[in-house]
Amino acid sequence: MEFKLTQDGSYTVYNQLYNEHYHSISGAFEEAQQKHVKALGIEDNMKILDFCFGLGYNSILALKNHNNIEIIGLENDINILEMIKNLKVPDEIKKEYDSFRNIANSRDICNKQNNRIKIILDDALKSIKILPNNYFDRIFFDPFSPKKQPKMWSESVFQNMYRIMKPKAKLSTYSCAKMVRRNMESAGLEVIDGPVIGRKSPATIAIKL
Repeated sequence: MEFKLTQDGSYTVYNQLYNEHYHSISGAFEEAQQKHVKALGIEDNMKILDFCFGLGYNSILALKNHNNIEIIGLENDINILEMIKNLKVPDEIKKEYDSFRNIANSRDICNKQNNRIKIILDDALKSIKILPNNYFDRIFFDPFSPKKQPKMWSESVFQNMYRIMKPKAKLSTYSCAKMVRRNMESAGLEVIDGPVIGRKSPATIAIKL
């Protein structure tokens, strides 16, 4: 794997196994900021699940200007976590990234603002089954595409998302595929359009009422 420059000046990585980039080539930083962090609204003291942590853009952006946030990141590839050590990021989040550069080795880091990121290194389909009920305020749902990883987008996965979300909790994802939204709704989630960033179709926000 190697770093790839995206159109907003931030870097992503190309995964040869799935033949996809980890982020939109229109902008890795932009996608994390607009489709996930800004779209959901982050507040101090929240508990967040980052489903498919990758390079950590979503999580680390969520911590900026916040305190006492707990993030659990699910990731099965130690190699992508190792790449965080050398990832060049925009100056506005360099300080936040520097606190978590060693997440591949430590896997549980707390910064000076008492923001914590804990990585569970395993298959996310297994990891979600051990997460507690009614626990998370926000979920960043960011696997590879439904065509490449259909099991990640199944109704049973969204049933687990519903189970672990608090009432009024929100989930964000870049996909608006009909199958994805149908599976979300079948699991009990309300589905609304997210922002349109980097392509013509909107992202998706799912809410546990």
